[in-house]
Amino acid sequence: MKTFRLLAAGLAMAFAFTAGAQQMGQQGGDQVDQLARMIDLTDEQQEEIRGILDEMQGDIQDTQKQIQELQQKLDGRVGPDYDEQAIREDAEKLGNLTGEMTAESILLQSRVESVFTEEQREELEKQMKKQRQQMQQMQQQMQQQRGQGQGQGQGQGQQ
Repeated sequence: MKTFRLLAAGLAMAFAFTAGAQQMGQQGGDQVDQLARMIDLTDEQQEEIRGILDEMQGDIQDTQKQIQELQQKLDGRVGPDYDEQAIREDAEKLGNLTGEMTAESILLQSRVESVFTEEQREELEKQMKKQRQQMQQMQQQMQQQRGQGQGQGQGQGQQ
């Protein structure tokens, strides 16, 4: 489970290429480059990861497209003359596709992880821990700023 959390965080960079079909090639490369700098991947490892991303890109894109189409179809079914049976069938298909996307994501992460050495996995875990701490600090600062802003607003309303 620890490995999955590590990969889920660390490989979010590598998986981000699925966000847009137009940007996939460039973004995937950028993500591998960033990962390479973070944990010191060899040229061979980078090429292997790029190959994995390229290989799985089509399946992931197809599944994403189907998910988007079903979501739009379901959105179009909202209204007073709804068809419950059709809604349930489409929702079930959407659930299956979401499960498929989850499986593709885990397979992608697992295949990429198999390219890393143990030292690289440890370094990635260390980097991800550092990033999580930075994110928590930023969230705390934002909450404090919101709290101060609300406190000032409340004080002005009472005057």
